[in-house]
Amino acid sequence: MNPSPHYQFINQPGQLSPLYAALDRCTEIALDTEADNLFRYRTQVCFLQIHAVDEIYLVDLLAGLPLDDLWRRLAAKPLIMHGSDYDLRLLWELCRFQPHSIFDTMFAAQLLSIPRFGLAALLEENFGVQLDKDHQKANWSQRPLDSDMLDYAALDVYYLPALRDRLRAELVRLGRHDWLVQKCRWQMEVARDGFAAPDENAWRINGSEKLGGRGLAVLHALWHWREGWAEKINTPPFKVVGNEMLGRITRAADEGRPIEEVLHVNLGRRHDRLFPSLAEAVRRGFATDPHTLPRRERRRNFAPLTGDELDRQDRLKADRDRLAHGLNLDATLIATRSQLAQIAREPANIDATLLPWQAQLLKAEPAWKS
Repeated sequence: MNPSPHYQFINQPGQLSPLYAALDRCTEIALDTEADNLFRYRTQVCFLQIHAVDEIYLVDLLAGLPLDDLWRRLAAKPLIMHGSDYDLRLLWELCRFQPHSIFDTMFAAQLLSIPRFGLAALLEENFGVQLDKDHQKANWSQRPLDSDMLDYAALDVYYLPALRDRLRAELVRLGRHDWLVQKCRWQMEVARDGFAAPDENAWRINGSEKLGGRGLAVLHALWHWREGWAEKINTPPFKVVGNEMLGRITRAADEGRPIEEVLHVNLGRRHDRLFPSLAEAVRRGFATDPHTLPRRERRRNFAPLTGDELDRQDRLKADRDRLAHGLNLDATLIATRSQLAQIAREPANIDATLLPWQAQLLKAEPAWKS
């Protein structure tokens, strides 16, 4: 059975003083967040886990606490986090939070070619601790929070400093610690972009590129119908109707089936009340001229590569794959497919496209020198 680390649950202003005293004494902080993205239309950060000076503090972000002093203190110290991308974007959108520096244990594990780099797997492998994965999908906006949820939240940060120590030692041994520093610095920069707002083409779900005019018109109507319901009842869109169902309906419409047959879908008993408005959305899609739908603007970077550029991309990919094999790395950690295409199109922009360590590796290879 996992040990339950001691923690202090903070949901009253008078409980903040011990936390602030610990943050003032500490030299670094382990940090994590919990959100309710599986339960609400617009995600909110519900909970903050802090490990400082061997104490764990669980802060209820829905309790209306005055937290300006907390954010200021957190931003002044190095942070240890796991999979920081989502957390940092959430905190940026919440209060424009910008950390001093981070050590991301997930990035570190990836750079060490550890195949199972999720936090639960790393804690089990290194400390024999088993996290209850069910709590990863828990509703963190519910109150009161169950004691086992609080125990889980505390474990999320309890082992992070020790895990960091092990991973950092191995990164230093392999000469890859600076790679992690660069990656973490980049993550802090891009987190300030927050989450991209839906654009006029957000309705183009996976598989929509195979649809003809009628299918696209029905999909456009259904997607906006689903968004409207999700916002109205404050739930994630996938809980209204999943993309798989949207795909089935739109494919049937695209195949030229009559509207009565297209509407012959089983939404399940709990969705009976949605069917009349769904049917109306399908009819609206049938009545829409596909030529009036929003069109994707062709960006320069989406233009097809020329023959010479394709040859350069193939050579770069061969070099990248050879490098990755020799370093025992996932090849995409050196450069992704889209990054290779960007470099093949504009080689002079390699330093803007890749991190310094990635660019340095590729520049030393034959494809770059030829």
